[in-house]
Amino acid sequence: MTGALHVGVVGVGRIGSLHASTLRALEGVSRLTVTDLDAGRARLAASELDAAAADGPEELLTAGVDALVIAAPTPAHASLLRLAADAGLPAFCEKPVALDLPALDDVIAHVERAGILVQIGFQRRFDAGYRAAHDAVRGGALGNVLVLRAATHDPAPPAETYIAESGGIFRDLHIHDFDAIRFVTGREIVEVYADGAVRETPWFERHGDVDTAAVLLRLSDGPLAVVTGTRHDALGYDVRLEVFGTADSIVAGSDARSPLRSVEPGSPRVGAAYRTFIDRFERAYRAELAAFVETVLHGGESACSLHEARAALLAALAADRSRHEHRPVRIEEVGSAEALAR
Repeated sequence: MTGALHVGVVGVGRIGSLHASTLRALEGVSRLTVTDLDAGRARLAASELDAAAADGPEELLTAGVDALVIAAPTPAHASLLRLAADAGLPAFCEKPVALDLPALDDVIAHVERAGILVQIGFQRRFDAGYRAAHDAVRGGALGNVLVLRAATHDPAPPAETYIAESGGIFRDLHIHDFDAIRFVTGREIVEVYADGAVRETPWFERHGDVDTAAVLLRLSDGPLAVVTGTRHDALGYDVRLEVFGTADSIVAGSDARSPLRSVEPGSPRVGAAYRTFIDRFERAYRAELAAFVETVLHGGESACSLHEARAALLAALAADRSRHEHRPVRIEEVGSAEALAR
């Protein structure tokens, strides 16, 4: 494709608004049309961005968009990707694409028949620290990788209405950690042992979910990874990945704004800690959309394909089964609809 793009954005909530603003500023984008279930919110976003507003996703296609950016709630992702595929439009889609494997596999088959480009929004792949960790590990600077420690700690839970549709902590929160560990190490997750608890917010129990979780992963070729997550962090939004090898030890996500207070004498106080996921990853969100537009305009492989999303979902499904059955779960136990039914 040549020239600049007319991009349609579906969903202009918190992340959708950021995506729309980013797209409006990119040189490769000439026009922007937005839509949202809340028509008033779509019109407001359009007026603020000098963009157009459409009544729904189908109207975006009528408006002649060249690509779709999908930032609607999770339950709409699969149907919107099928809509893009049927229209032959490249699409960027926020994670997760689907909460169950049959639905995701159906989308993958639909997209592959259509032959469209799809990029999934795992923004940590575009964060400077995570990319530096990727380069260090893949380049051999750490020597033999022994163990990793990943953390994703929210300052406060999302709304209960969001949690009710989220798929649970492993599919909503830790799916980012699972993808980041695969991205940085180049290894597959082969076994998962997970547990969780409701430590602070009782209503999580109504949805079969937890507000605190811990996961032990075994990776291909032997390294271990420990993942922790909470929906409560008094100091702020804490996302880190530590990698320990025989030649070096590194961390992505540790800086002057990291919400972790040292109690060693003379240690500096935590400064203006990260408060939200947008605060922490704004540059990464902008970089991933720039990569998507570049790929649409000039060709190339997806920066994060549906198959990468599938691998992360398998780890999340294995974590769910492990928590419920109180045992380690091999990835092949959840790797197909038939395996999941056993």
